[in-house]
Amino acid sequence: MKALVLAGGSGTRLRPLTHTSAKQLVPVANKPVLYYGLESLAAAGITEVGVIVGATGAEIRAAVGDGSRFGLSVTYIPQEAPLGLAHAVLIARDFLGEDDFVMFLGDNFIVGGITEVTEAFRTGRPDSQILVTKVPDPSAFGVVELDEDGRVRALEEKPRFPKSDLALVGVFFFTPVVHRAVRAIEPSPRGELEITDALQWLVDEGHEVRSQPVTGYWKDTGNANDMLDVNRTVLDTLAPRVEGLVDTESELTGNVVVEPGARIVGSRIVGPAIIGAGATVVGSRIGPYTSIAADCRIEDSDVEYSIVLQGARVCGVRPVHSSLIGREATVGPAATAPGAHRLIVGDHSRVQICA
Repeated sequence: MKALVLAGGSGTRLRPLTHTSAKQLVPVANKPVLYYGLESLAAAGITEVGVIVGATGAEIRAAVGDGSRFGLSVTYIPQEAPLGLAHAVLIARDFLGEDDFVMFLGDNFIVGGITEVTEAFRTGRPDSQILVTKVPDPSAFGVVELDEDGRVRALEEKPRFPKSDLALVGVFFFTPVVHRAVRAIEPSPRGELEITDALQWLVDEGHEVRSQPVTGYWKDTGNANDMLDVNRTVLDTLAPRVEGLVDTESELTGNVVVEPGARIVGSRIVGPAIIGAGATVVGSRIGPYTSIAADCRIEDSDVEYSIVLQGARVCGVRPVHSSLIGREATVGPAATAPGAHRLIVGDHSRVQICA
């Protein structure tokens, strides 16, 4: 059994972070989202992985390499444009051959991995096995409609008027029959070969498509709120560990990870939180559910429920809450008239200020 991991796409909902970085490499708990998916594949006993890459392919290759660090053998498959999930299957035909495979969206996060559902597929071996979960706004997802016996009856991609509240989770299992399906369908009105259309073809042709509910935690980390929520979930699982320097004037409360080379000086860290390698925290409070990446500097500030990416500086700002701060960004007080704000904000940014 092989895996097909999708790591292309432009990540428009996470701009401006994704102007300069692949969305699958935005970190939660100081580790790229993509790594969690690759680790879950290895844990499920899947070692041959094809990775679909697009415009950010060079960055993905640099981060993942040959896959050996995850116990995987990785083959990269370029996709000239994000033309749909079924298109990814189409262009991966030579890599997939006649093997069963799981398609895993690289920006999806499932607590507990996919070992159990992989074994269910291997045991029953339906033509396709899909994962579904109830969501409050199904119009943003592929929607699955089941019949009274729980069998898959219909699927639709991002419908304006959803017929159910069951959304497709970004993990799909297939036998080789899916290659007939992706060749048979036509591009959707948005110009993509939709995996929902390929699944519908399988249903219409009498092939067995099973659905399995996801009972644990799942997130499509496509926007800032979801990233922060996943970060919170992962930080809740961390065991405390201190490998950096914490001076006697500082206090660590709860589950706090201080990575090698980090320095905590005259500060209070309230876990769960992680302070990355080489980061410096001086005269500050780091609140719960916060990830400070490597080489950051936090000084005279209060940061809580936030993700601060590598090399960023937050100095003289209280409080910072529910924020994503990008690589090498600088956040500080304005040296202007009292009560004024001075902003240098890039394209697609969002700034919320207490007025």
